[in-house]
Amino acid sequence: MSTINAPEQMLDLITVVSGLVKSQQIGQVTADDILSRPRTPEQMGGHPLEYLASLELSDSLGQPLDIDRLCHWLAGQAGQEFIVIDPLKIDVAAITPLMSHAFALRHQILAVAVSPGEMVVASAQPWHHNWEDNLRHVSRREIKRVVANPADIRRYTAEFYRLAQSVHRASANGAVRAMTLNNFEQMLELGSVNAPDANDQHIVNIVDWLMQYAFAQRASDIHIEPRREQCNLRFRIDGVLHTIYQVPAAVAAAVTSRLKILGRMDVAEKRRPQDGRLKTRSDQGREVELRLSTLPTAFGEKLVMRIFDPEVLVKSFSELGLSNRDEQQWRVLSQQSGGLILVTGPTGSGKTTTLYSTLRQLACEQVNICTIEDPIELVVPDFNQMQVQTNIDLTFASGLRALLRQDPDVIMVGEIRDLETARMAIQAALTGHLVLSTLHTSDAPSALTRMLELGIPPYLINSTVLGVMAQRLVRTLCPDCKTAASLAPSDWQVLTDSQPEPTEVCQPVGCPACRDTGYRGRTGIYELLTLSETIKTLVNDHPDIARLTSQCRKEGVTSLRQSGAGKVASGLTTIAEVLRVAP
Repeated sequence: MSTINAPEQMLDLITVVSGLVKSQQIGQVTADDILSRPRTPEQMGGHPLEYLASLELSDSLGQPLDIDRLCHWLAGQAGQEFIVIDPLKIDVAAITPLMSHAFALRHQILAVAVSPGEMVVASAQPWHHNWEDNLRHVSRREIKRVVANPADIRRYTAEFYRLAQSVHRASANGAVRAMTLNNFEQMLELGSVNAPDANDQHIVNIVDWLMQYAFAQRASDIHIEPRREQCNLRFRIDGVLHTIYQVPAAVAAAVTSRLKILGRMDVAEKRRPQDGRLKTRSDQGREVELRLSTLPTAFGEKLVMRIFDPEVLVKSFSELGLSNRDEQQWRVLSQQSGGLILVTGPTGSGKTTTLYSTLRQLACEQVNICTIEDPIELVVPDFNQMQVQTNIDLTFASGLRALLRQDPDVIMVGEIRDLETARMAIQAALTGHLVLSTLHTSDAPSALTRMLELGIPPYLINSTVLGVMAQRLVRTLCPDCKTAASLAPSDWQVLTDSQPEPTEVCQPVGCPACRDTGYRGRTGIYELLTLSETIKTLVNDHPDIARLTSQCRKEGVTSLRQSGAGKVASGLTTIAEVLRVAP
């Protein structure tokens, strides 16, 4: 039963505190103390729940009364649902035309979902009803009210309407449809005006919002994908793509041009793929690097920005997800004075993070670390970094040849792609340098056969390769909502037969913190192979990959699935997630 009887009013501090006392959330002494405290004009003008949350109060049971608990309480008093606004689940283009920005600000409301017959509106003033009839009449939809954090409502109202206004005005300033030569289905629009300018303030606002929004949502990649009429803006978060907005094709072309200018790319060249990079800061002041890549498609230039946050990219060995055994072996390998270490896995499996983290551990005043990359993923002051430039014949092989004359101690080669690069890496390892590089293979034993396929003699592989580490990234379960579950023996046997079956595992549930996915963040699973004398005898002109893999298992090399099984047993991830990424 509600303890607040307010047919039509805006909540004030006295009403809320009285309601908390009546519902026995706080005592009368605490209430008197709250009401007797002086408040600043900003606090008096804000929502009473935000002020109460700032006091760090506790309820009668000693539980903290934070803003979410207070909003839950208010929703219960009003008989409405409480939601946490997730911007990734809101169709901004659909909800912003439902009401004006001024109307939303005046009544402190925000539409969060819309269907043909209903509109869901979030508010932190559940007894303020004056706006409902107007909105119901204009939208011709029924109104479903929910309660949300007042700070979230203010923040997203400002963000959503600023973005929608920028897209609308940029569209109004230029052609509705993009007039680009690389659109295979180009339609001539007679009398159309020029497309939006890349330096237009509205385009600048869209680009700024796109980056800051990506940083706030922990995105690893930003995709700008042109289609026939619209362009999709998508973020990759924890390895999964989410569509966040759709903009007109002309606006997307201007956004792409703006980003190409920032990335020092040729804006006029739209027929060939290009690469660029830019550096900016997040809201927290952290320096963030972005790598840009364009690709001509049927409907225009597709642009992908990969985000490299130094705090995410460079981690300690334990933060990478290595087991104690693998971490000790990897430290031993990386501290050798000479030899070749290979890291394998598909694109997006965390190889760059592993290599940079390892090099950062090795960096000191006594060591000269040189890298050759295509492109340089992250500029690190501790390294001497060189970028491949094929237009001037600076390849991995020629760059590595030059690096050998620079008195290096440790060399990192971005990728071994061909025989010439493989030969130079082997040569560097033979002459007393520690060389780290990557290959694209499915597991660790396959890296040895790949080197043979490239044309490296077996005796050179056996004398230089110290070890191979294959890796994948799996999503980790959200710590706030994961729950224990029983395990079917057949499920565990699919994953591994060599490890004892756990009594129970954890499964995803979904909560606001993980956007109802059940997963938040990622960790690595690894297969670390060091070359023993027995394994070296199997690396010959006609290797048997099955025998090689079998010998690795006999010597205790943990496969990717077995490594994933350890993560499952410890409650970090699920069997389905390991099977999704591990061959």
